[in-house]
Amino acid sequence: MLTISTLTDQDIQHLNDQVLMDKSAKDVLTWSYETFGDELVYSCSLGAEGMVLLDLIEQVHPGANVIFLDTGLHFKETYALLNDVRERFSTLNIKALLPENTVEEQKEKYGDRLWARNPDQCCAMRKFEPLQKELSKYTAWISGLRRAQSPTRAHTPFIGKDHRFSLLKICPLIHWTQDEVWDYIYKNNLPYNPLHEENYPSIGCAPCTAKVLDGGDERAGRWSGMEKTECGLHWPAESEREDEV
Repeated sequence: MLTISTLTDQDIQHLNDQVLMDKSAKDVLTWSYETFGDELVYSCSLGAEGMVLLDLIEQVHPGANVIFLDTGLHFKETYALLNDVRERFSTLNIKALLPENTVEEQKEKYGDRLWARNPDQCCAMRKFEPLQKELSKYTAWISGLRRAQSPTRAHTPFIGKDHRFSLLKICPLIHWTQDEVWDYIYKNNLPYNPLHEENYPSIGCAPCTAKVLDGGDERAGRWSGMEKTECGLHWPAESEREDEV
């Protein structure tokens, strides 16, 4: 079994530059499940990329494990989509992860609207901690990151070492454009969040997601007005984060 501890940086480079370089997203997923089997999990945010990956994963590995971070702060449209997704992709094992505290309990302990006063702390408790606990059960995880989404994701590889979670991270859609994602959704009649049609290209928790004006990058609406672009689950490589330290 390949693991973060058994693969050297040279091994990772070989996988990206030789084994996976010319592969399609479906081919990358096929290789991933053949390699890791049930030691692989997909963390799905129910974004547009998520619909594509759910459809491809069900084709490649019915019964695959999928997790969704239920922060308790999502839009009502996102929760409705979760129900639609469970019905459409019924062969997949979709599990909602809950944080230790409810939104009301968080308010009592840390004050109201923590996401506005300290968004990093809020993300850590409602996203990072439950995901870290769940990922400890696996060897590798799948993410829907695309290079075109934002500058911090511009060099995302197919497979890399995720030291935050101590496992391997696989991103099959790195070369896809936003248009390609939506073409696939329409062609295959997949469900999606209707907020995408209201200038929400990237959808997270309701208090921290705004509409994106024309010309903004796909994640410009996330934590708008704050010096924050990621929730902490998908930090870029250290070499790309020197200005964030």
